[in-house]
Amino acid sequence: MNAAVLVVVLAAGWLLRRSIAARVERTSLRDLPRGPDGIIEGARPIDRHVGRRRAVLILHGFGDTPQTVGYLAEYLHGLGFSVRAPLLTGHGRTLREFGGSTAEAWLEGAARQLAAIRSEYDAVGVVGVSMGGALSVILAAGAADEGRLPDAMVLIAPYLSMRPRARRLAALHWALAPFIRYLPAREEASIKDEFERRNNRGFGTVTPRLLNELQRLVSRARRALADVAVPTLVIQSRDDNRIEPGAAQQSFDRLGAREKRFEWTDGGGHVITVDVGRDRVLALTGEWLLARVGSDGSPSPAATMQ
Repeated sequence: MNAAVLVVVLAAGWLLRRSIAARVERTSLRDLPRGPDGIIEGARPIDRHVGRRRAVLILHGFGDTPQTVGYLAEYLHGLGFSVRAPLLTGHGRTLREFGGSTAEAWLEGAARQLAAIRSEYDAVGVVGVSMGGALSVILAAGAADEGRLPDAMVLIAPYLSMRPRARRLAALHWALAPFIRYLPAREEASIKDEFERRNNRGFGTVTPRLLNELQRLVSRARRALADVAVPTLVIQSRDDNRIEPGAAQQSFDRLGAREKRFEWTDGGGHVITVDVGRDRVLALTGEWLLARVGSDGSPSPAATMQ
């Protein structure tokens, strides 16, 4: 192939990539309409205030929004916690904004949220779902937080390992990016409940570069596991399509916390805060946090609700 032909082939590939990317972006704008503030309808941050005694910061997953932790936020609020679930940097607006975000920006945003909630409340718990779990591990290890650490933590399907295919795509991002702008994220297996899958506000699409950013974050979180000292509960589905059971167990084993517990659930996919079996996920999370965040030995709000 001579130089002229190569130039034509490369130009054609670039134009095709641009055309496909534009179509994917138009579809996203149609399927996920924005409100006046530019945030996808139903994807706004959640902020439920009760008092200043105890609060929970909930961090959502990669490409998702606070919508995926909405049930959990309301449940914890009902137990007497102030709850904050921010929209992570680059998420919940447009695919282009998401595509331009970075692991460092996600972490910096989460660290600011933890510092802010720590300054407002006496006791604070952190819940991380999927990538939010990786962010939570780094924060709890003290690597990105100049303030006090959380009093307790719950990791729900924490993204602390990547399957081989995702790792390969992340490693080859530099070669794929000139020809492939967006990749499908196969959300049908992440949320098995059909109603919840249809109503998910996440993009369901990634870029090769974003996968590399996610891999960098996952690697950093794995290195931080041994430095985590706060009491930690890990909840994991046996049917998770993104995290292998053995890898989940290995991550838990590396946790440095002296007080830690691992709980399996069945039936749900990866986003188990909205999927099949979510009631058990909510109950386990509430039980763990009630006993460790701002507990003073008095009857818990849960007891009065029964």
